[in-house]
Amino acid sequence: MTKPDRTPHPQLSPALNRVADTLAANPELGSHGQVAEVARAAGVNPSTVVRYAQALGYNGWPALQQELRATYLAGLNARETLRRHNGEESSGAVHRALRRDLANLRAALDTVDPEAADAAIEAIHTAERTLVVASGSYVAPAHLLAHLGPTMGLPITLEGRGGVHLATALSGIGPGDCVVAVSFWRQTRETLLAARIAAEAGATVVAVTDTNSGVAAHARHVLKVPSEGLSFFQSTTAAVSVVYGLLAGLGARRGAEADAALRRTEELWDTLGALGAPGGSPAAPH
Repeated sequence: MTKPDRTPHPQLSPALNRVADTLAANPELGSHGQVAEVARAAGVNPSTVVRYAQALGYNGWPALQQELRATYLAGLNARETLRRHNGEESSGAVHRALRRDLANLRAALDTVDPEAADAAIEAIHTAERTLVVASGSYVAPAHLLAHLGPTMGLPITLEGRGGVHLATALSGIGPGDCVVAVSFWRQTRETLLAARIAAEAGATVVAVTDTNSGVAAHARHVLKVPSEGLSFFQSTTAAVSVVYGLLAGLGARRGAEADAALRRTEELWDTLGALGAPGGSPAAPH
């Protein structure tokens, strides 16, 4: 999808070009302003702002604004992001974080394409093997996919260490394989390179990210997930929810295969004494 810039677009009307100019000149307004505020700044009707978003291929203003917000935040470093929240008190921070994540989850209902999500489930299900690549705090949702997927018998591994470990993991990736790249905000260089290398090798790349650029540019299936947080870090709550959805879809897709694999996993849990006894009491030693 096309990003707003200040270059006139001949195919757009003068009014739509005024919206483009306004958004390009005021990135913070575009990332946080209401439709009426953008329209007022551009000197157009609110409906014109919506038409501009649709002209770029978005469903409406909220979808375009999510892209603008991700792009704006990606231009801030950690200290600048923290300064944006410096006026907020420490008291009540937990509930503000919960409200922020609720907003991210609501936005994800619009930004995550259901067809892309179903295609990602099919890609992982049919892949000879799936490599999940992430780093830092983005390993959280990546770890869930790589941890719970194998309990259903899926050949999924995680590489979050980078360097020579990532090179080794990517060395045998090719057609028939799937790489899930998880990265947000100021995207990590190694995850971006891993997505590119995997795509060039013929693997199916699934991007779990917050923008249409970066790892998304190398992905066949993009799951665009809002990640705005309350401090210097991004929130992966919505991404975790998306991963849980992928796992649920994989379980339904695999059916009896998943059931058999889970039975074997539970037998191993019992053999290892890995879980507590029902009711919370420690399990008796085996």
